[in-house]
Amino acid sequence: MRCPKCEHVQKNAVECEACGVIFAKYRKVQERKKVEDARQAEKAGKFGTGMKILQVIALVVVVAATTYYFTGARQQETTSQVAVESPPLGTVESQPEQKQVTKTVAQAPTRPQPAMNNQNVVERAKNSTVSIETPWGTGSGFFVNKNYIVTNRHVVEFDENKLADFKNRVETNRRLIELEQQKIAEMKHTLRQLPKGPSRSQLVIIIAKREEELNRILPQFQEEESRLDLLDRRVQPSDIKIILADGSEHVANYLLVSETSDLALLSLFSGDWTYIERPPRTAGLHQGDKVYTIGSPVGLRFTVTAGIFSGYRQQESDGQVYLQTDAAINPGNSGGPLIDENGYARGVNTMILRDTQGIGFAIPIEKVFEEFSSTLY
Repeated sequence: MRCPKCEHVQKNAVECEACGVIFAKYRKVQERKKVEDARQAEKAGKFGTGMKILQVIALVVVVAATTYYFTGARQQETTSQVAVESPPLGTVESQPEQKQVTKTVAQAPTRPQPAMNNQNVVERAKNSTVSIETPWGTGSGFFVNKNYIVTNRHVVEFDENKLADFKNRVETNRRLIELEQQKIAEMKHTLRQLPKGPSRSQLVIIIAKREEELNRILPQFQEEESRLDLLDRRVQPSDIKIILADGSEHVANYLLVSETSDLALLSLFSGDWTYIERPPRTAGLHQGDKVYTIGSPVGLRFTVTAGIFSGYRQQESDGQVYLQTDAAINPGNSGGPLIDENGYARGVNTMILRDTQGIGFAIPIEKVFEEFSSTLY
């Protein structure tokens, strides 16, 4: 569709995205202008020759007679069958040749419509959001179709640098516990050689206290070793617990991790789940638009926060584009959805700017379908 005013080319056949002109109204203005030009020409013709005046009058009479002949006799019959109503406020009255175009535009509006009419859109999005638990932490995710869940890679894959630090800590603790056990053994050997008296009694108390402290630490250390065993091998789908909004718990059937973005895809084939839809391609996100985040920060499952879309931001290191928002994104929100006020998924919450408040970022939803195109399409 080419705008008749500014020549802008677009798919929208109702309103120009560039200059804002409404096409139907623009045509009416042009038609009125043509009529006015004709009137001006008619007035100018009065100053011409008498022959031109007679010709114009004759032409008008012929046209009027012909029109009456074809329409006048049928007017009574047509009026009884057709009811003409004024268009409601805010709509565009269609010309006969535009009926098919108007219908198509109504099916694909430029501004997104609510995902459901009879249910709160935030509530629907919350029901499509999941809480994710792994051996090393928690996060969030959401269904992007009836069987696939998107989340952050760092939710389901432990960071290699953190893994190295954790391994060093476990090995250090192991050595300290071994040394403590040796020290207690030496103290017990000394105790057996001491005669009864204050020194022996004091050593008994010291040994008891150190054994008590060691017994308190050992279960924590054994838990850390078990976690290290899990982290030291590649994560398996069965290691990932998915908790739905109804409280039911499942394990992932499939795990796919992006090599270039902080994104991962999980599958759950045990049901036909509701999902958060993508916005229409023509529905852009504008600065100041209201947005919501849904996730499970610090164990508070399915928490909703609200804010606005602050703008697009590009990371200099890798060129990745992010959506910036002031809606609160806290630890545990990672992987959850950023939705607009119509309930459409706009992004995947991924990180905050350290030592700041109200500066959070999400990966655009388009990136999800680009990264996992072979699986989601």
